[in-house]
Amino acid sequence: MITDFVALILEIIGTIAFSVSGAMAAIRAKLDVFGVVIVGCITACGGGILRDVLIGSFPPAIFSNFKIVMVGTFTALMVFTMAYRHRKRYEELTEKIEYVNNVFDAIGLAAFTVMGTELAFTAGIHENIFLALTMGVLTGVGGGVIRDVLINTTPYIFKKHIYALASLSGGVIYYAARLFTVNPIVPSLIAMALVISLRLLAAKYRWSLPKVS
Repeated sequence: MITDFVALILEIIGTIAFSVSGAMAAIRAKLDVFGVVIVGCITACGGGILRDVLIGSFPPAIFSNFKIVMVGTFTALMVFTMAYRHRKRYEELTEKIEYVNNVFDAIGLAAFTVMGTELAFTAGIHENIFLALTMGVLTGVGGGVIRDVLINTTPYIFKKHIYALASLSGGVIYYAARLFTVNPIVPSLIAMALVISLRLLAAKYRWSLPKVS
């Protein structure tokens, strides 16, 4: 089915993107290679695990799809290897590294938000819009929250760059478009473009929600 194919593509894109983002955050936190791999994988898979727990799917799908875990592991190892080989210049390239991290993080957020929302349609529970949107946002941001907890920092979604709001906006657009078509490709592209654009623009222009200084 076309829906299964799109879900697979989104899962692969999101896994690679979030594994890169998680591994780079772990390297910045001075973790060793094992820590980098674990944080990279949990960033890629954590949101899906939380989503499956939410809807009572046991065991979570990731434990029956070992290939995705291997994709996350291999990606994190490649990031660590590249950083280790260029470790003398790594600190000098902080600004460029942060930009690359933001790009991959935006792609992962977009892919997993759409994937999580689509699963509500696949499971036949999309009539509950609150649950469908929660599945999308949780899949998108859950891994990042666990990542930040593991590296001992305040979760990114709570402090800057309208992170969760970008995910929610993409989920709403996807949900609305998906109601009028059985083909998820066009809704996926529209929603992902919105999430990526909001995420990168927020990072560039320092958009954040109001907070007490």
